[in-house]
Amino acid sequence: MIRIAITRLAHGQGLPLPSYATPGAAGMDVVAAEDVTLRPGERHAVATGFAIAIPPGHEVQVRPRSGLAIKHGITCLNTPGTIDEDYRGEVKVILANLGSEPFEVRRGERIAQLVPAVVTKAAFDELDSLDETHR
Repeated sequence: MIRIAITRLAHGQGLPLPSYATPGAAGMDVVAAEDVTLRPGERHAVATGFAIAIPPGHEVQVRPRSGLAIKHGITCLNTPGTIDEDYRGEVKVILANLGSEPFEVRRGERIAQLVPAVVTKAAFDELDSLDETHR
């Protein structure tokens, strides 16, 4: 388990911090800090009311909630979104309405999940050719 520093912004007062709904949950539920109406085809970066400081060597992935997707056609764009270890601004969730009806995002409503992950750094070695595979 890693420890992630979090600060609540003024418009996030009174909202729950990201948390696991059950002991076996992989993602922490995150809630909206604003009311937004998403018409079909619209997208919006929904405020969460907090900022985080992720430890070096880690990222936090933003993922959609399956219930919003199946019931209303609401998903996160750029999924999974990555919050880098050096980002200190407000965490926002880019929601899109792929459904056929307007969707009301309400302050305090669960809108996404956050999943911390280890980052593996890579370097490329340029070669004249690559090894062959059966594909």
